[in-house]
Amino acid sequence: MSSHALFAGILRQATRLVLPSDCTTCEQPLTDDPTPFFCRQCWELIRPLQGPSCPRCHRPFASPFATTHSPTHECHDCRTRTPHYSQVWAAYAYCAPLQEAIALFKYRGKVVLADALGALLARALPADLNADLLMPIPLHPDRLRQREFNQSLLLADRVGPVLRRPVSYRNLVRIVDTAPQTTLPRSARLQNLHQAFALRAPGEVTGKRVLLIDDVFTTGTTANECAKVLLKAGAEDVAVLTLARSVDAGMVPETWLPPSAFDQPHALRV
Repeated sequence: MSSHALFAGILRQATRLVLPSDCTTCEQPLTDDPTPFFCRQCWELIRPLQGPSCPRCHRPFASPFATTHSPTHECHDCRTRTPHYSQVWAAYAYCAPLQEAIALFKYRGKVVLADALGALLARALPADLNADLLMPIPLHPDRLRQREFNQSLLLADRVGPVLRRPVSYRNLVRIVDTAPQTTLPRSARLQNLHQAFALRAPGEVTGKRVLLIDDVFTTGTTANECAKVLLKAGAEDVAVLTLARSVDAGMVPETWLPPSAFDQPHALRV
């Protein structure tokens, strides 16, 4: 253990003695737990998504035999409206305790969670992931000034060294300050992001395999609009890597989700 890590552990213990706090998920007192705001037991409930899923958007299929005879079988949404991205790798289901961690990180400014969340994403990287360049999903400048950081950029910053690939921080930009996607019904999300993204230097992506990095994949509209811009600029391929994917509880086998998901019905999102 490095001297820095040892000092950080001692400081964490001292802080919790003076200012005791509870785990966000189970509300039990924290002791020497390595992840801020979460006890070790709850954090270990976060498990990678496994099982049959759409090969393009990683939407889980309810039946374990869904792709047995047709490995390339895509979900209804991808067959109806083919996305511009070629594939999505979603590391975990968007449910507790990960959902709570992302909320603290993204909406309450707990950037101290960036290392823990980045480590989760790095731990679940697929073996067949192949990219020349990483690009975080950008925020509009007004949103960035309000939040003071881009959560997707912080994740990309931690995954880039693991993949040994460069991260393009400033090329892909959001030029329209649209309403937050989470506030809109599915039907409105497509129009909300129309022409919302652009590239400062299109030549950077010409002939490149680009990997978009995001925190949560819901309908895929944001990633799809970014992919459309990148392909128009000459990118060879655009794929998506996301920390979590929203899941429909009725479509996912219980073995895919941690026990905490069934203790908190609100934790699942369609």
